[in-house]
Formats: sequence, structure tokens, C-alpha cells
Amino acid sequence: MPRRNVPKLRDGVMKRGATWSYVIRVKDTETGISKPRWVGGYATEQEAKAARDEARVRAHRGDYIDRNRITVSDYLDDWIDSHAMEIKPRTLHDYRSCIRLYVMPRIGHLPIQAVRPSTITKLYSSLLTSGGRDGKPLAVATVTHLHAVVRKAFRDAVMVDELIATNPVERAKRPHAQGSEPGTVWTVAQLRAFLDTAAQHRLGAFFHVAAYTGARRGELLNLRWPDVDLEAKRLTITGSTAVIAGERIDGTTKSGRTRVVSIDDETVAVVRQHKGDQAADQLKAGDSWRGVKDGYVFTTGWGEPIYPDTVTSLMAKLIHAHNEPDQGPRPKDQLPHARLHDLRHIHATTLLLSGVPVHVVAARLGHADPAITLRVYAHVIRTAEAAAADIFAEAMKVA
Repeated sequence: MPRRNVPKLRDGVMKRGATWSYVIRVKDTETGISKPRWVGGYATEQEAKAARDEARVRAHRGDYIDRNRITVSDYLDDWIDSHAMEIKPRTLHDYRSCIRLYVMPRIGHLPIQAVRPSTITKLYSSLLTSGGRDGKPLAVATVTHLHAVVRKAFRDAVMVDELIATNPVERAKRPHAQGSEPGTVWTVAQLRAFLDTAAQHRLGAFFHVAAYTGARRGELLNLRWPDVDLEAKRLTITGSTAVIAGERIDGTTKSGRTRVVSIDDETVAVVRQHKGDQAADQLKAGDSWRGVKDGYVFTTGWGEPIYPDTVTSLMAKLIHAHNEPDQGPRPKDQLPHARLHDLRHIHATTLLLSGVPVHVVAARLGHADPAITLRVYAHVIRTAEAAAADIFAEAMKVA
């Protein structure tokens, strides 16, 4: 009986059917026992040998990864679920949206081990060309943010799940957005004019506190009366409010830490008046009052929590009310458009230009590291530094 042609293994490589395979021995890190690992599917003998050599090097280094067919979609779904308990709700929602909109449709079908730096580079290029709504280009800032999310996920695929040996996202070419510096939208005088107009609204105290503390919108909407100590003249920022899928959600601050912010006498008076006005609202509402004991500092006229978009849109209305009053002449100095978040920038800029140390401003703003403040307000600090030589020279003259 004629003998069949049996595939021969030569230096760890052999042909199986129409493709080539290789085998190496890999030592189990726990048992120390060496076992064979077969990998196939290569079109040529040369490809199989190249893969074999790379696998041998990794096995020798102790970072050999078994071949698998887990797709990018499968891995990212699991990755998001595993982080659901430790990521803040708004951040988690943001991660899910980025991955669903920009990653899954383009590279979700690929095995995670097939992703190369060039794969990620092409993804970014595609998004910048036609990744937005109706096929329009996606903003550079959005792609840069996506890069941070994907890099974090693939880093865990290397370090935690050991599915891939290296992180392809680290070596991908990504767009670099021009760093934007928060400009001085308003002068201090313009801020004063705005607050005078806002004071006529039942939520005027919200804008006053935002301007005088530099606190974020969500932090102030999360503020409760036990967090306010008018005698000690301080507020304790314990959390933040956001809206996810149309639902108001309370969570931690951006840094995850509680901080104490001092307030001045004028702000104490404004908050005390606001507390009295809220008590009057409750008395007027009677049984219809929907607030609770020790509830939120800033509420609707019925005591309900306020949605963040409410105060954001209200600021635009107040600016318009200042520029186009119902009665009397239009003011000569019109207020330019400004965002609610610009009140925070004005607060920080004013303090820095007045010589308040950067680390003090950082603590007041809730920045986890003063380096963040230095980076965001570098232009302001450069302005202050420009005057440093004159200040020193003047001090020497006086001496």
C-alpha cells in the first residue's frame, strides 16, 4: 500500500494543507512546565518563520501571548463593563459613546491581535475626513479625546488581560490640536455689570457664587445647605451634578476629592439672602413644595433640583437682558457673549494677576495638581512674570 505524504516539521515550521504553521515551546510561569504552542494560518513558509522567530523572542522574555480571535468590539464591550463600577457615570457614558460611534463601525470587527499602529492611524485619518455627522469631518479635539480612551483600553489589554504584547495605540500617529488658552472674555467691570443684572433674578445668587468661588456648574448645583457654613465663611464642595441620557445624576467632583472654598463677606450676605428667599418660596408653595430638609442650595421655585442646562441657558438670557433692557436706554458698554464656564476663568485669571500663588488658585479651583493650573493659565502667568523684573527693581529702589 503506497505511503501517504506526511507533513514534515522542519525547525518548528511545517505545511498543513494550504497554509503554514509553526510551533514553539512556552514555559508556564506558574508551573514552570514547558508546553508546545501551535499557531497556523500563514500563507507562506517565510511568514511562518518570521512569526516563529518573533514568538521565540517573546517566549524567552516571558511575555509570549497565546493567539486568540477576540475582536476589538468584544474586548471593548467587556472593558467598559468591567470599569462600570469605578468610572463616574458621565465619564462612562462618554466612553461608551466614543467607542460606539467611532471605533465599532470601523475596526470593531478586527481581531484585537491584528490591530497595528497603522490601523489606529488610518482610523484617526478616516474620522478627521468623514467621521462626523452626515459624513462631515470630525473635530481634532474629538479625535484627540478618542485617542486617550482607546489608549487606556488597549493598555489594559496589554497589562491586565494580557491579550496583546504591545499597545499599538501608543505608536499611532494622532492629530495634535492647537492648545487653546481661556481668554479674558470680560473685564472685572463687565462681570460686575452682569452680576448686577443677574441679582434681579431668583437665581442671581448662583451666578454670584460661581464668579466669586470659581466653582464648576455641576459642583454648585450639587451643593446642599449643610455644605454651607456662613459663620466660618466657607463652602464645602463634596460632589457634582451632570445629566446623562436626560437624567440628572449626582456624582463625585472631577478630581474625586472634597474641597473647602472660602467666601467673602459680600458672598455671605448674598447666600444668606438667597436662603431667606428660598424659605419664602417654600412658605408660598406650602404642600406643593418638593424640596427636602437640608436640600439643595439652588433649586426651582418648587424646591426641585435644577438641571445644568437651565443655568447655562439662563446666563445667555441675562446677558441679553443687560444689553437690551425692557425699560430705559441700552447701556453704552454692551456685554460680549460669554459662557457660564467663563466665570470660572475670570475668577482664576483675576487671582493670578493679583499675585495669588498658583498652588492656592489650584486648590480653590479643585485642580488635582497645580501643574494643571500652570498649563491652562500659562498665558496669565507669563503676563505676571513680565512685571516681575519691574517689581523687584522697584523694591530695590525703596530699599
